Amino acid sequence: MRYFISFSYHGRAYHGWQRQPNAITVQEVLEDRMSKLLGQELALVGAGRTDAGVHARHMVAHFDWETETDWEHFIYRLNAFLPEDIGVYHIRPVVPDAHARFHASSRTYEYWVSMRKDPFLQDGAYTLRAELDVALMNAAGEQLLKHSDFECFSKAHTDVKTYICAISEAYWRWEGHTLIFTISADRFLRNMVRAVVGTLLEIGKGRWSLQDLETILASKDRGRAGVSVPAKGLYLTEVAYPSHIYLENEHGH
Repeated sequence: MRYFISFSYHGRAYHGWQRQPNAITVQEVLEDRMSKLLGQELALVGAGRTDAGVHARHMVAHFDWETETDWEHFIYRLNAFLPEDIGVYHIRPVVPDAHARFHASSRTYEYWVSMRKDPFLQDGAYTLRAELDVALMNAAGEQLLKHSDFECFSKAHTDVKTYICAISEAYWRWEGHTLIFTISADRFLRNMVRAVVGTLLEIGKGRWSLQDLETILASKDRGRAGVSVPAKGLYLTEVAYPSHIYLENEHGH
């Protein structure tokens, strides 16, 4: 039987989601705790990677398990066993070929920029002191929706076969003194969101124009785009799937 598990984590202590030989990752911790509680080895396949220090409000992974299990009780025990920076919410049975990564129809990220020093956001936002033209930054976000090749925002020397992504939304909004960027797409390239944010902030500061953004996109050159903003301000907030892959109601807390 295949299941989807939904969870969140604060990324500060982890070297991203994906298991690595010499660094602590969310996948390693979650697989280890689940395997110990269930009494045998269990492997998780995540909806994607998140880089070191990046957070997830809603991450999904799939796993296979054949034994009848009270998943609601299991989630309660698992959360007591996990460190405070990882929380599990739901476990849902899915169709046998459902894949957490390949069947995701969209992913949404937020990036938080705090415009003043905020002790409560030291590990959850990028602190920036600058005058920003948010209307121009939103115009730049709109401009991204007209493009599909985002090689200029991709980490160099990755093994991706295509730089094509379908961005469905990209906009900024204020929440108190925090400026939050939301971006959704069918897929994202390595380091893409942080590079996009770094580029749009340059536009907001008046250093680059909307025409410069067109030039950067056409160049397909990561060196032409803005610097990658710090990981601590980035959150994976949603991974969406077609409803037909779920078999029944979710079990959760």
